[in-house]
Amino acid sequence: MDAAEYKHVVLGLIFLKYISDAFEEMHEKLQLEVEEGADPEDPEEYLAENVFWVPSEARWNHLERSAKQPNIGKIVDEAMAAIERDNNTLKGVLPKNYAREGLDKQRLGELIDLVGTIGLGDKESRSKDVLGRVYEYFLGRFADAEASAAASSIPREV
Repeated sequence: MDAAEYKHVVLGLIFLKYISDAFEEMHEKLQLEVEEGADPEDPEEYLAENVFWVPSEARWNHLERSAKQPNIGKIVDEAMAAIERDNNTLKGVLPKNYAREGLDKQRLGELIDLVGTIGLGDKESRSKDVLGRVYEYFLGRFADAEASAAASSIPREV
């Protein structure tokens, strides 16, 4: 897979991990406030705090548990569709092409495991702009890979 195609795979997963981390942090906070009337499964609780609602089938821990399944591409596509379904501002924005034939599902699972080791959306990571740094790193790598591919396709004079 070339860098131009690979970047959409990686950046989509990074975004999903970011919103899932922010969601999980808010979910834990709401669980501690249940006695005061909080509902950790009410999407409105998240909207009130400017946190995307992440349905259960799209939560990062679900993807990690499913990473070694042969249908992981379909699971990721369904997660992206569920997030779009439940968050109007994301409709039509997220990539949903992880189940395509040309994408190595074992590598996709490995990538999910790798991205899972990075804290992105929790308060501490947001304060350090980890998401911005990760995006910047990958965009630089993709630009280098695309430039190398373009340079290698230029015919050389003898």
